[in-house]
Amino acid sequence: MAQGRFKLAAAAPRGKKQTRSGAGRGPRKGGRIIAPKKARVIQQQKLKKNLEVAIRNKIEHDVTMKASSNMPKKLNIVKAPQKKGKVNN
Repeated sequence: MAQGRFKLAAAAPRGKKQTRSGAGRGPRKGGRIIAPKKARVIQQQKLKKNLEVAIRNKIEHDVTMKASSNMPKKLNIVKAPQKKGKVNN
């Protein structure tokens, strides 16, 4: 068995007020402020995305040209209709 007295819970030092900062109340509602990214990173991401789109379009065009040159009939490309809410630029 343990010997000695029971240990008491540590009390806050005298002279300091306990603040109600919400510790222990759980997550707060509402949006959070997210720090903006650096301009250089944003520019790199845009460049990367534009390059990926250009490469994909070039590959699709090359495949279409090869397929149409090997077919006796004219090849028709059918694109899905765009949704009303989206506008591609």
